[in-house]
This record gives sequence, C-alpha cells and structure tokens, in this order.
Amino acid sequence: MTATQAHARYARLSIFLHWAMLLLITAVYSCILLRESFPRGSDLREGLKMWHFMLGLSVLALVIIRIVARLLTTKPPIKPEPPAWQMLLAKVTHLALYAFMLAMPIAGWLILSSADKTIPFFGLELPALVAPDKALAEQIEELHETVGTIGYFLIGLHALAALFHHYVVKDNTLKRMLPGKR
Repeated sequence: MTATQAHARYARLSIFLHWAMLLLITAVYSCILLRESFPRGSDLREGLKMWHFMLGLSVLALVIIRIVARLLTTKPPIKPEPPAWQMLLAKVTHLALYAFMLAMPIAGWLILSSADKTIPFFGLELPALVAPDKALAEQIEELHETVGTIGYFLIGLHALAALFHHYVVKDNTLKRMLPGKR
C-alpha cells in the first residue's frame, strides 16, 4: 500500500469510534422509544429507561475520546475537493453533531440530578451535577426531547450527505470512513 492510499482514510480508531457512536446512539434512541411499549412502572419499562441513561452516558465518554482522537489525527482530504460552500456546510453539520453528542448526555445527567434520581452507570452511581429542582428537571427534559428530535434530522442529513457524495458526486467522502482493510 502506498502512503497516498494510507492517508486516503481516517485512522482506524476514528473509524471505529464513528461506527460505534452510530450503534450506541441507535441503541439510546431505541431504548427510549421501546419503553413506550410497556406499562408505566413495569420492570421492562424501567430497565429500558436505565439502559437509555447508561448508554447515553457512554455516548458522552466516547465522544470525548473521539474529539481527542480527531484532534490528534489527520483528516484525509476529499478527492475531488468539493466546493467551499459544501465544505462549510459539512463543518457546521459536524460541529452540530458533536454538540448534540456532548449536550444530550449532559442534559440527561442534569435531568436525573435535578429530579433527585440516581445516575446509574454500569454498576456505579454517578454524582449529581445540580441540587434537586423539579422545575429545572422539567425544563431540561423538554429541551432534551426537542434536541433529541433535532438529532434525527442531523443524523439523517449526515447520512444522506455521505450517500450523495458516494453515489452522485462519486468522491471519496464515504470511503474515508468505511471500516475494512487498509
């Protein structure tokens, strides 16, 4: 493999984190949506909520690792290079996705904290970030739900852009992030 081929893709860690985040975020959304299928107070409903919380906090942990990895590795160029307006739109979308992946778990943690509930994390109980405040919990929960809905559109836009670049523009945007042999 030539040096050019090696630099045509993201680092393995970045590729792994990208697809792991997709699976994790899918699981977070699935847990909170599936809970609606079960009666309030049922073990299954409560279990799905707990998994939603724990997986959401896992998103926070992984996105921090992902940001560090992104800062320490090089970003492979898109070939052929897209117009400046597309590069700007991609940058804004990526920043919005990173903000989403940081803000949503923190908001969830704040909701549990202000609702005076335990913050479960795979056998650990994390500390509250704020003092109990029911009104604050309700405000943050409303915002959390709204941003969660926006997240569907951000993720969908990101996926559609990758597919557009792959199938219509026929550049290497998607190939740079695909897993596989180097």
